[in-house]
Amino acid sequence: MTKQFVLVWSLTFVTFFAAFQLFPTVPLRLRELGASLAESGRFMSLFTAGSALGALFTGPLGDRVGHRRLVVTAALLYALFLGAYSLMSHRWGFYVLAIPHGIVWSGLLTATMASLAHVLPEDRRADGLSLYGLASPGGVIVGPLLGLWIFERWGFAPIGWYLALLFVLLGALATTLPVDHPHGRAEGFRWPDATVATPCLILFCVALGYGALGTYTAQEALALGMRLPSAFLSSMAVGMVIMRLAMLRRGFGLRPIRKLPGMLLGAVLGLVLLAALPGGTVRHVVAALLYGAGYSMLHTLLNAKLLESTDPKRRGSAFGALLFAFDAGIGLGSFSLGWVIGHHGYRLGWALGALAMLAALPLALRLSRD
Repeated sequence: MTKQFVLVWSLTFVTFFAAFQLFPTVPLRLRELGASLAESGRFMSLFTAGSALGALFTGPLGDRVGHRRLVVTAALLYALFLGAYSLMSHRWGFYVLAIPHGIVWSGLLTATMASLAHVLPEDRRADGLSLYGLASPGGVIVGPLLGLWIFERWGFAPIGWYLALLFVLLGALATTLPVDHPHGRAEGFRWPDATVATPCLILFCVALGYGALGTYTAQEALALGMRLPSAFLSSMAVGMVIMRLAMLRRGFGLRPIRKLPGMLLGAVLGLVLLAALPGGTVRHVVAALLYGAGYSMLHTLLNAKLLESTDPKRRGSAFGALLFAFDAGIGLGSFSLGWVIGHHGYRLGWALGALAMLAALPLALRLSRD
């Protein structure tokens, strides 16, 4: 628990705290501007498409110019996009800005993850990543609650303005990150090697099911008259925190990746319960706790595998490829499952998301034996 580790942890917490106020409220703002239920997921599809494509380039860019510099620049640009959303009175403006905004988001995430490699000791990476992984669900627990509360009382504009200020402060905080040593023009842009292919495919399948959750769980809750629209997202984050704390106490053993198939099955079961159980709030809470418990460790285990097997000079590229796979899956899942939900209902969408995740099980079993 070093000062540098706490700093990177805090940056990630603030990033997800802000993002998960934006993700559930933009679809509601689009509905106010005339979008249909199916169309309201289009913003996330475009945003994650930009993030996926951008990650292929922002990852190597961080290796080239320095990860700290990229974090600072991306945070300040992110603030500009948030301010612009607050001024939008037509939904097409959100769609136009979504792709470049996603590119900036990819730079922020890949550079922050690569910075983590500078502060984690090699023999404690799995434990360190599990503790670091509490940052994102911590932000997800409180972000949707606050964002939806503000939206219901004062509308969308105050969310955009105050989050823009928050990202300006985030950029200032990032200037105190540990100094990293960019590899410069001699290295140029390098693509990741073949060791990242299987982790990327696994995360892509997982993201197909995950893609519709941020956009449509709150809308399903509102349609059912649930008093807490953020019940699924907040409970998912609670499940993530509980599992991470349990794993920190238990430990990961010599080969953490062996736990990957079990965690994947837990997340699949959570989506199955969301599709099959009756009711509203209790169904959302129970399914989200189980889904979050399994889903949270997938990122930790795959990131630990990449840190173990990737050339240090190409870590930005590796994390960029992983983010590309994840965001491409989110975008495709949000678009396709959004269409299914818009035409055939929420439960069929959740069931198809579970099937998409289950398709990753053979790859997870193979990687766990590698």
